[in-house]
Amino acid sequence: MKKFVMVALVGSVAGILLTRQVVGPLIAEEAEKSTAVYEQLDLFGDIFERVRAQYVEETDSEKLIQAAINGMLTSLDPHSSYMPPDDFSDMQVQTRGEFGGLGIEVTQEEGYIKVVSPMDGTPADKAGIKAGDFITQVNGESMMGLSLDEAVDKMRGPVGSEILLTIVREGTEAPFDVSLIRDMIKVTAVKGRTVGNTVVLRVSTFNEQTTQGLQAEFKKGVEKLGGLDNVEGFVIDLRNNPGGLLTEAISVSDAFLEKGEIVSTRGRNPQDGERFNATPGDITKGKPIVVLINGGSASASEIVTGALQDHHRAIVLGTKSFGKGSVQTVVPLRGQGAMRLTTARYYTPSGRSIQALGVMPDIVVNQPKVVDLKAKPTVEENAQGGRSEADLRGILSNDSMTENEKLLLEEERAKLEEAAKLRDEDYQLAYAVDIIHGLSTVAMDQQP
Repeated sequence: MKKFVMVALVGSVAGILLTRQVVGPLIAEEAEKSTAVYEQLDLFGDIFERVRAQYVEETDSEKLIQAAINGMLTSLDPHSSYMPPDDFSDMQVQTRGEFGGLGIEVTQEEGYIKVVSPMDGTPADKAGIKAGDFITQVNGESMMGLSLDEAVDKMRGPVGSEILLTIVREGTEAPFDVSLIRDMIKVTAVKGRTVGNTVVLRVSTFNEQTTQGLQAEFKKGVEKLGGLDNVEGFVIDLRNNPGGLLTEAISVSDAFLEKGEIVSTRGRNPQDGERFNATPGDITKGKPIVVLINGGSASASEIVTGALQDHHRAIVLGTKSFGKGSVQTVVPLRGQGAMRLTTARYYTPSGRSIQALGVMPDIVVNQPKVVDLKAKPTVEENAQGGRSEADLRGILSNDSMTENEKLLLEEERAKLEEAAKLRDEDYQLAYAVDIIHGLSTVAMDQQP
C-alpha cells in the first residue's frame, strides 16, 4: 500500500514539474506578445499626439482616429473597412432597397477603383458603365491613393447633382469621360418576364425584398403561361448582380432545391463554421433551369449559382463570375459607426471555394456587341428577306392544313421570330431560352 502511495506521489510531483516546464514558457511567451502589443499602442499614441501638436495645419482628432481604424481594417483585405455613422446608415438603407446615388457596386484592385457591376435602370446603367470598368477620376480629381470608402464618398452627393467620371475600359485605347446625374435609386430586386414558354427571373441584387420579389414574379409568370404545366422552364438571370445579404442567397437557392447543402462558411476557428441546408419544396416542381452569370456576378450571386450547379439542378451559362468568396460581418460600434470585417470564407456544396477564382459556367457564351436594330437594312438584305411566295399575286392555296392549323402555325412562327429578335438584343438570354426549349422538347419526346 505504501509503495502504491509513493508511486502515485512521485507521479504527481513529476506531473507538476512537467506542467511547470511547459506552461511556464507559454505564459512568458504570451506576456512578451502582450508587452509588444502595448508598446505598439504606445507608439501609436506618441505619433497621434505629435501629429496633433506639430502638423502644419490644425487637425480633427476624430477624423485622424477614424482614418487610423480604417487603415488597419483595409490593410487586411479589400472588403474590410470602417463605416462612419453616415456610411453605416446608408448601408442599412441600401439593404432595404432604396438610396441616393449612381447605382454602381465598386471594389478596389491594385489601388484603382473597379466597377463590379451597374444596377439595372440606374444612372450608371443608363450611362453605359460596364462591369470591369476602372474609375480613375471623379470631377477631374484622381482616385489613385484613396481608400475605397474615400472614393465612394467622392461619388456621393445630392440627388439631381451632376458628376463626371473618367473611365478606363479594356479594349478602349484612351480614357473617356461619362457625365451622370445622381438619382434616388429604387432597386427592384426581381423582375419577371416570359419569352415563349420560358419564365425569365432577373435578380439584380440580394436585399430584403429579393425572396419575396422572386416568389411574386414566379407566380405572375406561371399564371401568364396558364399554369406550371405549360411552362417549359426557368431562366435565373444573375448577370451584373453584385450580391448582398447571405440570408437572401440561401433563401433563393432553397426555393429551387429539395434537399442538400446550399453553402457552408468556415472562419478562423473550426467551431465557428456553419452549414446551411435546403428544406423540401422545389417551387418549379423539377422544371429545367438555366442560370445566367458574367464577370459582374459576385458574392451572393455566386452562392446561388454554386449551389444549383453542384446539385446539378441548373445549367450555368455565360462567362466566369467575379470570384468574391468571403463573408463580411457588420459589427455596430460605439458612436453609431460600424466595422465591416471579413470573418469567413464560403464554400459551395461540393466543398470548393470560389475566392479569386469565380464560378465557371457549364457553357461559356460571350455576349456579342449590341446590334443597332434601328439601322436600315441594306439592299442585299431587302432582296434576301423582303418577299416570299406568299406575297405574290394569284398564288395557289395550301390545301394540306385547316384554318385552325394555319393559325397555330402562325403563332409558332411568331414565337420563333421573337426568339430571333432576342438573339440580336441579348444573345446569352436567347441561348438560355433555346436550351430550356430543347430540354423540354426532349422530355416530351421521351414520355410514353
